[in-house]
Order: sequence, then C-alpha cells, then structure tokens
Amino acid sequence: MVYFRSFVFIFFIALFQFSCKTDQRKEADTSNIRFELVSKNLDEELFSCKSVGDVQKFLDNHPYLAKAYFTNAPVEPTKLAAHLFSVLQNPDLQAFRTQLDSIIGNRKTRILNPLSDAFKQIKAHYPGFPIPEVQFIITGFTGDDLYISDSLIIIGLDYFGGPAASYRPNIYDYQLRRYERAYIVPSIIFFESNKYNRMNAGDQTLLSDMVGYGKGYEFVKRVMPQTPDSLIVGYSADDLRKTYNSQTDIWAYFISSKLLYEKSGLKKRKFIDDRPFTTEIGNKVPGAIGRWVGWRIVSRFMAENPNVSLTQLMEIDNAGRILQESGYKGQTDEDQ
Repeated sequence: MVYFRSFVFIFFIALFQFSCKTDQRKEADTSNIRFELVSKNLDEELFSCKSVGDVQKFLDNHPYLAKAYFTNAPVEPTKLAAHLFSVLQNPDLQAFRTQLDSIIGNRKTRILNPLSDAFKQIKAHYPGFPIPEVQFIITGFTGDDLYISDSLIIIGLDYFGGPAASYRPNIYDYQLRRYERAYIVPSIIFFESNKYNRMNAGDQTLLSDMVGYGKGYEFVKRVMPQTPDSLIVGYSADDLRKTYNSQTDIWAYFISSKLLYEKSGLKKRKFIDDRPFTTEIGNKVPGAIGRWVGWRIVSRFMAENPNVSLTQLMEIDNAGRILQESGYKGQTDEDQ
C-alpha cells in the first residue's frame, strides 16, 4: 500500500499529556554524524526570468522538474514555459510570494535545520540513509506540493502558507489545516519511513493497513520526539483530544463490526482514506480513524516491549503479532 503521495494527506500546536510514553523517548546520539544539507532556492531563479525564453532555459537547466515536479501541471510540457512566465508576471503572485516569505520565515531555521536534525536521527538508526538535496520553489500551484526521492526533495512553498495566506491550494476544507509550514518536515519524514517499513504483501487486511500507518507515525515520533502528535497524524488538537478520550468506543466499533480482518478495498477505504469524519462510527469521529488506531496499537506495542528498537519495529511485518503483543483493547494509557 502507499502511505504517501505527492499530497500531504498525513499530517496543532499542543503537546498532549496523553501523548503518553512515546513522548518520553530519548533521541539517539548524533554527535558523530556529520553532513551538509544542500539546498537551493529555485524560486529566486524562476522569478528572475524576464521572458518565456528565460523560463525555458530555467527548465532546460533543471530537466527533472518537468519529469517529476510538474507532472500535474495544467498545460502540456511544450507549453509549460509560456504558462509559467504568464503566471510569474501576475502582480498577485508576486505579492503572494512576498507574503509567503513572511509567513514561512527563514527557510534555514524553520525548515532546513529541523529537517537536518531529523535526518541525523534517521542516520543514527540507518547509517546508509542517503541525504537528499532540498529545493524550494513557488509556481502559483502549477507544480505539486512536495516531490520526494532518495536524492531530491522539492518543496512547493505556495502550498504551505496556511490560513493567513492570500491563496490556498484547491483542496477540501478539512485538508487545508495540513497545508501549513509546521507540517512540512513531519510529512517528509513520514514519507522517508516508507523505505524501512516492511509490510507483508500477502496480508490485505485492514489491520495490516492500520499497523502500517501506525509504524510510519511511530517512526516520525521516534525521529522527531518533540513533534506534537497532531502534526504527525493530521488531526486538529481538539479532534485528537476527543478521539483519544473516545477510543474505547471506537475500538468497540471495530471489534463488533469485525473490521480488523476486512479485505474489501471499498470497506477499508472508509476507515483509512482521508475524510472529514467517519460517518460509520459518528460525525464526531475524524476521517482516517484506522490510521490513528493503528498508531495506538503500535505505540502500545512499543510501550510493552521497551527493548524493541525502531529498526526492529520497522522490520516486523506481522500486524497480528503487533496487535497481540500490544495488549491494546481501546484503553487509554492511564488505564494500563
């Protein structure tokens, strides 16, 4: 299964006392890990273009953009340079870019430094982890929000202006809260977890999907232990609090409806896909509730097995084993 597309479907500002034992885990020692996180501000190059020819030269100098970042552009590749130049000439976009610079703030301190710290943590667990180059760009939503590969990360800053921005991406209102600067780094780290998240391809159950997401979220929490849970799972602070306090009823619904071993893709999507809320359980239960429950299972598994390392957790492809050894039955941590 795919846990991350080019859209930030996974990931407000509060640390929760009930974030439990996972919040007390210490970061790995990274004092001996050295690398330089290379970055480029492609928006500076792009906005300096004075003609369609200049934009085309920019695209020729960065051929991977057309193949990777602009895959969902609203025009054909042969017309991309002309379209981008037209967009760049719009005074509203130029004002929007200035506004974004103010909202995003210093890119090094707000994005690159936290990302570098997280990469060091990954390297502490996985020494072979390749450090990708990071590039920033603003295209008036012509490109994607994020492009991530082993060697390159492209961040479309126009997507992450948040509620204060003059323009927002054309997505549903319940998804907009995740398009803020604070979600950028956790979203990237969640994606990076995929390469280490071993899954049993033969297990097509909802439980397997839930635990798969849970392992990914736990990866982010271990790598970025100071990150609020809301920025990892993508629920508002209020939704996360209410969901935590209602998990006994939520779990009872999963059990009574025999959902854990459901294999129907249509039925699984009702509890895994991003939705405003999970109507099957109740209008106060947020969407993608199966992902959150999967994280609770994994979190309890790690609490019950303190000697299991992050790398060992990511290697476990038996969702049933993780559930059984977690002892999770919908209880809060205070009920243990």
